[in-house]
Amino acid sequence: MNVALRAHGLTKRYRWGRPPALDRIDLDISGGGITALVGPNGAGKSTLIRCFLGFERPTAGFVTVDGIDPARQRTRALARIGYVGQEMGLYRQLTAAEHLELATTLRVGFDRTGAAERLAARDIPLGVPTAELSGGQQAQIALSLALGTRAPVLLLDEPVARLDPLARLDFLSALRDAVRADGRTVLLASHIIGDLEGVSDALVVLAPAAVMFHGSIDDARTGHAIVPATEDIAPDDLVATYTGLTGRRMALVRRPGTGGASLDDVVLGYLAAANAARSLGGGAR
Repeated sequence: MNVALRAHGLTKRYRWGRPPALDRIDLDISGGGITALVGPNGAGKSTLIRCFLGFERPTAGFVTVDGIDPARQRTRALARIGYVGQEMGLYRQLTAAEHLELATTLRVGFDRTGAAERLAARDIPLGVPTAELSGGQQAQIALSLALGTRAPVLLLDEPVARLDPLARLDFLSALRDAVRADGRTVLLASHIIGDLEGVSDALVVLAPAAVMFHGSIDDARTGHAIVPATEDIAPDDLVATYTGLTGRRMALVRRPGTGGASLDDVVLGYLAAANAARSLGGGAR
């Protein structure tokens, strides 16, 4: 398997005596496709991405990007990465065209023509200061800048969190089309699960400090089922019980081939499992 992003024994502590932001994470993300990284606030999604970027140094363990450790060779690792965060990182007074020109001077091999064509295809004006554009238009500029780097790995840290539903759909559609065209590897952090189901190939559920589930979207849906918590369930099959939106106690169970669980069900079930583990004093492992 071609591993594009790897975390091995990754622990990150910001303060001694406090719970770690990440605790002995082992995660291999294969090359190509979009992996959705979901979890509640404080789960460590941004910390994990910042470790891949080299912006945070692991307390223990290591990460690699295309085999390069960003803690040791940050410049080489960053050359393999395109990034979009929740804050788009745009200069309000600059136009889209000026952003593209700036990127050309800062990033060797930046595809200015391709980036401009992507913006034109979505009717994004090139000559208007970004401060005068909508949030969705600004997000498209940020995505075009990331794609224009031609980097094989894209790290996206909740880029659609502040967008309206139509703008989110447009952003994710553009991302999906680009990945299908050139086979890049994308790690997309988000807490909006419904948006991810149609564009993602794989799912990582990150509870506070620990990976609770990692598998393909198909395996997540077809390998689990939702049943009443009162049903007789084999202990090895049970992921967790939780209270559904109707107020009924439900259980997420492992049942390969059933196809009875939505992505929301899977995420809620594994987060409930993490909460149950912590309440027993055993952490999220």
